[in-house]
Amino acid sequence: MGRTNLSADAKDALTRTLPEADHCRATLRAALAYYGVVATPQGPVFRTRRLAIARLLRTLLEDRTIGGIRKGADLRLYRTTNYEIDLPVAGAPPKPRARCDRRMELRAAFLAAGSLAAPAHGYHLEFVLPDLDHAARLETLFASEGLDAKHTTRKGRIVVYFKGLDAIVAALVAIGAHSAVLYLEDVRAMKETKNRIHRLVNTETANVVRAASAAAAQRDAITFLADAYGLRNLSPPLREAAHLRLAHPDETLAELGRRAQPPVGKATINGRIAALLRLVKRLREPEQKGASRPPG
Repeated sequence: MGRTNLSADAKDALTRTLPEADHCRATLRAALAYYGVVATPQGPVFRTRRLAIARLLRTLLEDRTIGGIRKGADLRLYRTTNYEIDLPVAGAPPKPRARCDRRMELRAAFLAAGSLAAPAHGYHLEFVLPDLDHAARLETLFASEGLDAKHTTRKGRIVVYFKGLDAIVAALVAIGAHSAVLYLEDVRAMKETKNRIHRLVNTETANVVRAASAAAAQRDAITFLADAYGLRNLSPPLREAAHLRLAHPDETLAELGRRAQPPVGKATINGRIAALLRLVKRLREPEQKGASRPPG
């Protein structure tokens, strides 16, 4: 599916598949006329900006005496071509009872009045309808699929809409827009992968920063220990750990452990460094007490 206009691509894909059952075709035909009708002085007219949708309706119309598709001007939309077909009658068709017929009407509503926002602009599926009767009927159809559509008013027209990827995907499945569903799921998988990578990178970065800060504090403490106590006075394991940290300031504890003779694990080298820090703390306590004592 093309990425330039997700809504248009989804509609064009739907027009290429005609329902096999006669009653489904009849429902699709009647619902297209119901959701796409426009009242004109000459009578009811079906109007759409997609030529493929106009061709679909013209194919479904059984009355061959009706005129063909013609281009119509819409002054509200600059440089937008509209396609029109005269309709023999206008009005609400009987409410469909079979599930397949209900889904055909949902498909017709999307073709005639729906739009699907590309993921880059946020997940949004909406239907712009002329009145509350159309909106209530459409909400009831979605409710039969277990979907809770919302509605609002925009510029005097009723907008039935879904937000959130899960709800939109479920609605598109009911409509039969499977190519759009696959595309949205691909986008979701890609975003989730990127987010997971970002979380891992952020975690690793935080770990590196913490390790670097800890290593710097260890080097400072061991430098103090060398001046105040002397590394030669340490036990061989502690002296080796001190020399390793001073010689390799950027390495992790696990890397320092591998350099020891014989090599030791991260827990062992960490215990030795901790012992050095405890010794430094004890050596610094008299200094800290003296600094806090008031002058005599």
